[in-house]
Amino acid sequence: MATLRGADVVARALARGGAQRLFSLSGNQVMVLYDAAVDARLDIVHTRHEGAAVHMADAWGRLTGEPGVALLTAGPGHANGVGALTNALGAEAPLVLLSGHAPLAQLGSDTFQELRQAEVAAPLCKASWTAQDAAGLGEDVARAFRIAKAGRPGPVHVSLPYDLLDAKLDAGNVALPDAAAFGAAPQPLADEAVAAILAALARAARPLIVAAPAMAAGRGQRLRDALQAATGIPVLHSESPRGIADPTLGALPDLLAEADVVLLLGRKLDFTLRFGRPPAFSARCNFIHIDPEAEALRRGAVAIGESARRLYAAQADAFAAAEALIAGALRGFAPGAAQAEWAGQVERARAARPAEWAAPESAEGVVHPLVVARAVQQALAARPDAVLVCDGGEFGQWAQACASAATRITNGPAGGIGGSIPYAIAACLAHPGAPVIATLGDGSAGFYLGFYLAEFETAARCGAPFVAVIGNDARWNAEHLIQVRSYGPARTIGCTMQPTRYDLAVAALGGHGEHVTRAADVAAALERALAAGRPACVNVEIAPLAAPMLSRTGTPPGGAH
Repeated sequence: MATLRGADVVARALARGGAQRLFSLSGNQVMVLYDAAVDARLDIVHTRHEGAAVHMADAWGRLTGEPGVALLTAGPGHANGVGALTNALGAEAPLVLLSGHAPLAQLGSDTFQELRQAEVAAPLCKASWTAQDAAGLGEDVARAFRIAKAGRPGPVHVSLPYDLLDAKLDAGNVALPDAAAFGAAPQPLADEAVAAILAALARAARPLIVAAPAMAAGRGQRLRDALQAATGIPVLHSESPRGIADPTLGALPDLLAEADVVLLLGRKLDFTLRFGRPPAFSARCNFIHIDPEAEALRRGAVAIGESARRLYAAQADAFAAAEALIAGALRGFAPGAAQAEWAGQVERARAARPAEWAAPESAEGVVHPLVVARAVQQALAARPDAVLVCDGGEFGQWAQACASAATRITNGPAGGIGGSIPYAIAACLAHPGAPVIATLGDGSAGFYLGFYLAEFETAARCGAPFVAVIGNDARWNAEHLIQVRSYGPARTIGCTMQPTRYDLAVAALGGHGEHVTRAADVAAALERALAAGRPACVNVEIAPLAAPMLSRTGTPPGGAH
């Protein structure tokens, strides 16, 4: 009689669901799954910290649109990885977290690494549960994939008890779900809703469309571009916790209060949009809200307040709704004459940068962060297929203000810093051969032995030759500046660091290192790093400047986060 282990069922289900690789850190309770992965031909990217594995799965999900899979061991391993789910949840990344778990038969006996793992992960997941039946493990995996992709994408967790993974099953009695069981049925936008929404947008003089975080890259990015082309209406997208103060948006905050109709395309009306209220938006601005979740529509209605200001609300997926709106607009969309001028104003505002940026001055021994960001942009412009990863506080905002790429991921609306190195590794694997540049501050570079600095060894081992550009001002500058503003320069405490040679650490971990203290040397150092063919670090000593504020009238409406 042919037998299968529960772990074989999981591995085969993952392969059937389209998983190519697992991002993982090994541990007792999942070694049987490592063995099963061999026969299922699943690649394992073995990380140096559980949080890094989850960040990699997050980036994989954002870049490919398919769930990234993280595999962790039980108890402390699971706990180490859970924090990284915060960014994935905010970024709406499809992700499946599989964690080993104490045996079901021993629960309640204080067995090794016993923990209520599903409850620990639940607040950061769309769904979280512990598998209960070895023969049903394949359906557990398929269900996790469906939920991760359905509606608003996001992370899902399943704990896998060791006695289920090691259980021997009659192969003839185990039926894996078919491939369709791993997919999610879309929530379409009804034809009458398409017609009503396009009519409302056509009547507007100054409309805007604000897209969901899930539409940052890949298919979502293509749909954003197609929707703007089909309607002529500016489509905005921001992954920043600073929301409308995101420096990527330039001086756009100055124009938001002039918008008369805003379509929220799968976008929550939350703190990033200042809840749609004055002074960020006019009290006369009307909203159209499309969202896959009834609760998000309800909260949006509460934030808007006056029912007359919500012109239309529809429960539908952002992606399916975008496709329907594009098709409807291509059949016939007649915007008002004022819309073209408005669209031009929006684009000019997005592109606006202060005149004084033309010639930034760098002091002796340190480089203006603008010089670094421009060198990154120069390198990206010469490489159209490049992927940009943005991370960090003050320096991260300089990079986002000045550097752009066709494919970009950030730390997302949740704002958790430090994931850029794992993100960059996943980007190299998701886009083989494409140059990957990550920008991060030294706060981000110095977490968990370098906010995952040890993952440079992972990158060297698995052949992921990205370049990390570190803006090193030897402090937690965002928090230092809060102290200065709120309590005075005489009361700064706890936010300074040593001017660390991260480049030497990266070289010791198998990568290439560059150390830069002069503005004139930044671009050449970056080019050498890109040519090295190894994971690389360009460690630039920068001036400790505050993040740029690009609103032409000062503080963006609603304040900055």
